Amino acid sequence: MKRLRKFLDGLEPLFRRGGRFEKFHALYEMVDTLLYSPPDLTRGAPHVRDAIDLKRVMILVVFAVTPCAVIGMWNIGYQAHAAMGTLGIESVGSWREGFLLLLGAGHDPGSIYDNFVYGLSYFLPIYAVTMAAGGFWEILFAGVRNHEINEGFFVTSMLFALILPATIPLWQVALGISFGVVIGKEVFGGTGKNFLNPALVGRAFLYFAYPAQMSGDAVWTAVDGFSGATALGVAAIEGMDGVIASGLTWSQAFYGQMQGSIGETSAAACLFGAVVLIYTGIASWRIIAGVFAGLIIPALALGFVDSSNPMVGMPWHWHIVLGGFAFGAVFMATDPVTASNTNTGKWIYGILIGLLTLVIRVFNPAYPEGIMLAILFGNIFAPIIDYLVVRANVQRRRRRGG
Repeated sequence: MKRLRKFLDGLEPLFRRGGRFEKFHALYEMVDTLLYSPPDLTRGAPHVRDAIDLKRVMILVVFAVTPCAVIGMWNIGYQAHAAMGTLGIESVGSWREGFLLLLGAGHDPGSIYDNFVYGLSYFLPIYAVTMAAGGFWEILFAGVRNHEINEGFFVTSMLFALILPATIPLWQVALGISFGVVIGKEVFGGTGKNFLNPALVGRAFLYFAYPAQMSGDAVWTAVDGFSGATALGVAAIEGMDGVIASGLTWSQAFYGQMQGSIGETSAAACLFGAVVLIYTGIASWRIIAGVFAGLIIPALALGFVDSSNPMVGMPWHWHIVLGGFAFGAVFMATDPVTASNTNTGKWIYGILIGLLTLVIRVFNPAYPEGIMLAILFGNIFAPIIDYLVVRANVQRRRRRGG
């Protein structure tokens, strides 16, 4: 670290002679922000002090989402190795086979280690490309605007990697995160000024631009030639009878042993993350509770409706463990930049997302998931919700004061 700082100090005269000292200062501040803690701390009134700074917030979010990543990598390997056994395949025939041999792993679906290493061979390239491509745009825009690099991208990159299928081409990963960072955030002024979640913007772009690599039956299992639909995909066609006939149990869905995006399959891991984020005050419990209530209450009402729609009969306790609902409710809907900020608004915002998720899942046969689009719609309406809540409070106080 000291050598890097000494190297940058040596570059200062060159930048001064070239009339580019502001560019050098921005570069110096970026390195200082990433590698060092600020030396100046506010210690007295009238400053508000807290042990949680932005870096610690990002670290805690990454810690909270790590179980989703770990279980997701294990599930990638488990689904792939089970499919290989079904197809009679003994080797994947790519660089990943050498990677497994190097780490002493095989293709036993009963081995936690084998499954995890195989999943790691898919997750690491996706995350590396996400960091490289997204980080490039973050540094570029920070340099042009003379802003510091914001640590928020570390969370965005992790979340984006976890909401993708394991088999997605890496060039699409780079394209998706680029679209999410540039169009979803930087064009609005950068971190803190975006009104849409950048990770979801990138995923939505990929879903509509390249649906064959983001949906269907062939993208969820990391084995060539194997097709396996998600439980929601099965339910949209055959209802709960089809889900049960597939052999999937509720406990398997709850713990994450099913087809799906890398980090979205385990509701148990998501609930662990919810406890961490709520306990540390990073995420709003009102938003999370609102999202769950917005889905569960209408789902209970639909249970009394007699319909030929196969999704109408899905119980609420299945809704919350299938697809990316739990992941979206805990890690995406609670984004403090794009969510509502008033307490009443948080309830309305959360309930709106949960309700839209159910509506999309049940009444839109072409798209059985729902949570991604519901959160993006919620992001759009969040400022309006806060505005109306504040206006209502003002009117109520005026009436109270006569």
